Amino acid sequence: MKLIFAGTPEFAAQALDAILAAGHEVLLVLTQPDRPAGRGMSLQPSPVKQRALLAGIEVFQPPGLKEAEAQARVAAAVADGAELMVVVAYGLLLPQAVLDLPPMGCINIHASLLPRWRGAAPIQRAIEAGDDETGVCIMQMEAGLDTGPVLLSAALPIAADDNAASLHDKLAELGARLCVEVLRRWPLPATPQAATGVTYARKIDKAEAMIDWRRTAIELDRHVRAFNPFPGAQTRFAGQNIKLWRAWPLAVAGEPGCILALDREQIVVACGEGALAIGELQKAGGKRLPVREFLAGRPLKPGDFFEFATAAAGENPAE
Repeated sequence: MKLIFAGTPEFAAQALDAILAAGHEVLLVLTQPDRPAGRGMSLQPSPVKQRALLAGIEVFQPPGLKEAEAQARVAAAVADGAELMVVVAYGLLLPQAVLDLPPMGCINIHASLLPRWRGAAPIQRAIEAGDDETGVCIMQMEAGLDTGPVLLSAALPIAADDNAASLHDKLAELGARLCVEVLRRWPLPATPQAATGVTYARKIDKAEAMIDWRRTAIELDRHVRAFNPFPGAQTRFAGQNIKLWRAWPLAVAGEPGCILALDREQIVVACGEGALAIGELQKAGGKRLPVREFLAGRPLKPGDFFEFATAAAGENPAE
């Protein structure tokens, strides 16, 4: 098939790789404008742009798609023979005028089992909520937020040690594979989403990263995993932020925020119910370190307290 592809991050780049490897012809790639990144904050191309340029595909990076000029660029690709647009984590809304341009419409790879976790952060919200499984849906796009009928889906269990990074990689591979399967079997019947069980995975806000030690250890374990790698779960000690990268719940009790015990492998902190064993930390401006190396530069002792987040920051955004 001749296609238009719209996507930005690595999750989308893997789908583009699979589509090209399957022999489809991508006439135009849409991706977000280059963004400043790294220590020098120089402009960096998105992973999708990098893949497209390596493959010799024309890249278009409009700030939005509501303008007539941007829509004309997409229309030109359709005039050149593009039959379908594949959209994966593009990050910009497609107005109805753009959705209507390809003769076969637009399809989207979404990293959840719709209608659960429509929206921007389905991977993180699924972990944070304690879901046993998630998955990928390939859906026919329409104007609503992830409301379109589903062409193909597959479930994936969420492991007890999955974080947002590891689950992202599993779902990216699954999504790329399902997308190629949909294109191979095109056209497929589309199944409307259920009217019940709808939840929304709102965008991750850095303010959510702060830990409220009054929550249960099980909830905070999920919190740490959901916010790894971005923005990183955080607590405060002696007025400084500390990120927690690896932790697991324990069935011991104490005053929330209090360090109950520590050794070279873990720091055990009491929660509202149970305790959280921390195995990897990072002080502000430092590197991610295992406990034994972290303690060499910042001594802690039983009886010390980590500070609470505010009540607002501690509320569960998955509810």
